[in-house]
Amino acid sequence: MLKLIKQTAFATAVVAAAVSSTMVSAAEKAMDTINFGIISTESQQNLKTTWTPFLEAMEEKTGYKVKAFFAPDYAGIIQGMRFDKVDVAWYGNKSAMEAVDRAGGEIFAQTVDATGNPGYWSVLVTHKDSPLNSLEDVIAKRGDLTFGNGDPNSTSGFLVPSYYVFAQNNISVSDFKRSMNSGHEANALAAAAKQVDVATGNTENMDRLKITAPKKFEQLKVIWKSPLIPSDPIVWRKNLPESVKGEVYDFFMEYGTTGDAQELAVLEALQWAPFKASSDLQLLPIRQLVLFKNRIVTENDSKMSKAEKAAELAVIDAQLADLNRKQSAITAMAK
Repeated sequence: MLKLIKQTAFATAVVAAAVSSTMVSAAEKAMDTINFGIISTESQQNLKTTWTPFLEAMEEKTGYKVKAFFAPDYAGIIQGMRFDKVDVAWYGNKSAMEAVDRAGGEIFAQTVDATGNPGYWSVLVTHKDSPLNSLEDVIAKRGDLTFGNGDPNSTSGFLVPSYYVFAQNNISVSDFKRSMNSGHEANALAAAAKQVDVATGNTENMDRLKITAPKKFEQLKVIWKSPLIPSDPIVWRKNLPESVKGEVYDFFMEYGTTGDAQELAVLEALQWAPFKASSDLQLLPIRQLVLFKNRIVTENDSKMSKAEKAAELAVIDAQLADLNRKQSAITAMAK
């Protein structure tokens, strides 16, 4: 009887494995298109111009059709990945964190700045004729100013200024006469046209504006620059078939590394050098930044009781301690 049970169990396991293998194989065969999400840092037309050659190369090298997926804001790309409408995407670090935490995303590659910088910087820009010349000027006159803030899921346009400009100086966006949220290009153009007094942006997009709208670029000045931000990640859906992941990974790791002039020119248009491998661990400094910002906001919350505030700060401090241990381990392994 025991022998019969074992034989039956074994047969069941074999059948289950065969069915599972057939299902995976069928899913892989059924997938012939990769939808590539591109965050809305500038106009869709500009993004199409710079990204189309890269996506065409990806299509040729991987054997999959590759379609660009655009949305009016960062959340649209995140939600697209959450509902399996986006397979691979270029994100900033903050939006990548949202994709990893809420949309089943996973970082596998990182962009590299074409000039060799290890990252980029958030900036505050204003019209060149503006009397504003520093962050201190903005803080002092904020009640009379119109502020162009970034997309809520933007690292350089929103998260970094939220911490370094607002949280660290105990001020709020609501202190401004008026504020609005837009992409980097829209904010820069609004500042150049004097439609806002000051706006967020980043150094990469300022370099891009110099190419796409040089006359508008000449109307701007940078009055504040943040600490360094890690370069942008490339994210795929965790539930992509492994064979698809393999093709995509190989493409990203090999593209532009053989000295091919055309590939390097395509990367240069994107303001990048060849990619490097990465993982979700890239987000550790960004997660720390979010928690630092939350800690300052909690400390300054006058509506919370002492007990509530102490409890919330204890939770944040425990999370920070865990991230600090992980960061220290990574630093030690890199030596």
